[in-house]
Amino acid sequence: MAVVVAAVASVAGALFTTAPATAAGYPTSTFKISYGASYYNGTVTWYNRSVGVTGTFRATGCRRVYARAFAGSTSVGFVSSSTWCDTTAPAPLSPPADVVGGADNAWIYMTDANGNYLNGQTCYRSSSICIDGLH
Repeated sequence: MAVVVAAVASVAGALFTTAPATAAGYPTSTFKISYGASYYNGTVTWYNRSVGVTGTFRATGCRRVYARAFAGSTSVGFVSSSTWCDTTAPAPLSPPADVVGGADNAWIYMTDANGNYLNGQTCYRSSSICIDGLH
């Protein structure tokens, strides 16, 4: 009988203990890039081994958007959309950042159909800000 009581108490204790604390949310930065009527606006989420870029891309004419992740001044990941022409839709990009601690800054930028740079921002993990230009 003592064994049954101990087992019930053990199960009851497991049911009523508080859940473990969840990990804090990942840091984010907000970017806004425009060139004429084209734009790419969204959020950079700083994960441990990648960078998640989510946003709405509006291409007036033909445009392409890119995300390049850096650890310091070393490029650790790069992705781009395809070339979009006269289209508006979500455009997620996720460059890898497979280094300890992940990326600490990222370039988010737009080019024309020929790959000519139009506009961009550099986003920083530590301050959660994005500033104009590629630094």
